[in-house]
Amino acid sequence: MLKQAMASILTSEEAEEMYGAFDQIGNIIILRIPDSLLSKRKTIGEVLLEKVKTAKSIFYQSSPVEGDYRIRQLELLAGEDSTETEYKEHGCRFRVDVEKTFFSPRLATERLRIADLVNDGDVIVNMFGGVGMFSIVAAKKKKCHVYNVDINPYAAKLCSENIALNKLKGTIDSIEGDAADIIEKELSGKGDRVLMLLPERSDEFLDSAIKALKQKGTLHYYCHVHSDKKNQVSAVATSHFQSVITVGAKVLGSKIVRPVGPRFYQAVVDAVISK
Repeated sequence: MLKQAMASILTSEEAEEMYGAFDQIGNIIILRIPDSLLSKRKTIGEVLLEKVKTAKSIFYQSSPVEGDYRIRQLELLAGEDSTETEYKEHGCRFRVDVEKTFFSPRLATERLRIADLVNDGDVIVNMFGGVGMFSIVAAKKKKCHVYNVDINPYAAKLCSENIALNKLKGTIDSIEGDAADIIEKELSGKGDRVLMLLPERSDEFLDSAIKALKQKGTLHYYCHVHSDKKNQVSAVATSHFQSVITVGAKVLGSKIVRPVGPRFYQAVVDAVISK
């Protein structure tokens, strides 16, 4: 769709250089634009705003997601200069600030998959929970209790607001702080299930995740995998997990969550941990 929308302002060669998709979060669109087309970014934004009637703001992502808060720099290309919006997914409502907090609509399928795996009565420790997306989708469907932990104060605040926005079967505590510190002080041995939604640093926090689990519990371990062959990603992720886990683990399965670059994938390994 993006390349088609740009047909009136880009040559066929330029259109081929454009990324084929964009993220729409509520009424905000976030674009990645190749360096060769940055001089035309304002025009690209204006044309896209005209084409997508549900959008009010078009932003260019001018930096990668980085830092402890997992945030990115955005440049307004067209429309309203607001990074706050409301997003709906799986029957849930979320207030999101796309510049001050981490958020990806591309994880919607994975959020539902995790929610379907959760059992009534489960206690879940969501170590890098952000604005509460995984936590709220799970608690909407199941009578579980979730500890949603995030070091970003804006994310913790929005999580609390999002809990209040939704009618839930389960319950959620929004906790601001470093996941390792919070687990050490408050959540050791609490979890039937632990989510590690920080794939670039999962190995660093693996000991804390294990500590958060009960004597036996389920770990959802997310990681990044380089692979020339897509059909080998699952095996590579499983092999890496098995090389870093330090306690008994039975792998239930692994899969690609989403591609994040050329021959670069986010993957998840689901495993039952026995301490």
